[in-house]
Amino acid sequence: MEMGNLFGPLTVLIAALVTMSAPQAAGLLKGFGGDGTVYEAARMSESNDKDWWVNSGAYFHRSGGIGMTVQGELAGQDRWRLLYATTNPVDTDGGYHPQNLLRLVTRSKFKNFTQQVYFNIERINLSDSPNRNESNGVLFFHRYRDGNNLYYAGIRVDGHAVIKKKLNGQYSTLNSVPIYHGAYDRASKPNLIPTHQWIGMRTAISDGSDGKVVIALYLKDDLLGPGWTKVLEAEDTSTAGAPLLKEGYAGIRTDFMDIRFKDYEAIENTPAGDSGR
Repeated sequence: MEMGNLFGPLTVLIAALVTMSAPQAAGLLKGFGGDGTVYEAARMSESNDKDWWVNSGAYFHRSGGIGMTVQGELAGQDRWRLLYATTNPVDTDGGYHPQNLLRLVTRSKFKNFTQQVYFNIERINLSDSPNRNESNGVLFFHRYRDGNNLYYAGIRVDGHAVIKKKLNGQYSTLNSVPIYHGAYDRASKPNLIPTHQWIGMRTAISDGSDGKVVIALYLKDDLLGPGWTKVLEAEDTSTAGAPLLKEGYAGIRTDFMDIRFKDYEAIENTPAGDSGR
């Protein structure tokens, strides 16, 4: 979602101070930064945080190592509530739930890397939007060029693990498998992912042989067994267009939920024989 800068001089000053802070090492991003809030911005360069950009979702709050979407409803006169009420009232329930559209993007680029986070779903927002459906979920970005060109991997509210490519705005499913079993129903059973508990999600993406891109997805949930469980892998050779072979941004997407995160990591995998970047 592209929006103009709604913030005044104080936000500009904060952004300048954050930019002056020392960045994390190249190919490494750990955590969500210090306490405070990252505000949605129209462009990555306008983010008030040196490591993260809220492309959509209004606010990403951080406290004590926990990052979170808006929890519950925004106040009626909140500037983002008013803006979303004008620009996208259907998906945000009149602007009160901008967290229905969280798009949180790193400001560092990665190529062959491992990405990990723990998430805790607090609430599913039962929006009337037609875009609230079984394809919603908790998903990682990989090799993100822009909102129309990237890989997704994660878990959907219908209980399926999924790996997808989005190329020139068109989605292609590379692989999918049911993990949390049950019958999804938009009204009576709108989410099969366990709630109110911490679940680990990890992905690894790398260039394979013959120009392939290989993506593996792991979950850490006692329901699936001890430790990390590899639940899905996919190869992209030329599915609906050429593979995305260049480095890009990482990040997180969630849909129609209040959610918390902790222990985020994105780590570039140094090739054997390479002493570093």
